[in-house]
Amino acid sequence: MAKKMKTRTLAEMKDQYIGKVGSMERDDYEYELRMDVLGKMIKAARQERNLTQEELGKLIGVQKAQISKLESSTNSATIDTVIRVFKALKADINFHVKIEDSFVRLV
Repeated sequence: MAKKMKTRTLAEMKDQYIGKVGSMERDDYEYELRMDVLGKMIKAARQERNLTQEELGKLIGVQKAQISKLESSTNSATIDTVIRVFKALKADINFHVKIEDSFVRLV
């Protein structure tokens, strides 16, 4: 007789293995995930404009290595740098700011 497997949602798995929403571990995970997505968006926009990392770096006044770090999400980017990158790529960027319990978090 076959055992019935219990199914779980992705949210339940995150709660169990990463931490509950609002915990430091979960906040760190969500932040890293957003940085990874942001890096992929920068890379995709750069490639769509047929620019090398070096060319994009020159447009905003940083070294190729900085662009590489942004794209691979190994570097926390400042909002100013992110805005300059997308402006140089002639791409729109929108931030959603959510205020929770007296502090601001980028979503």
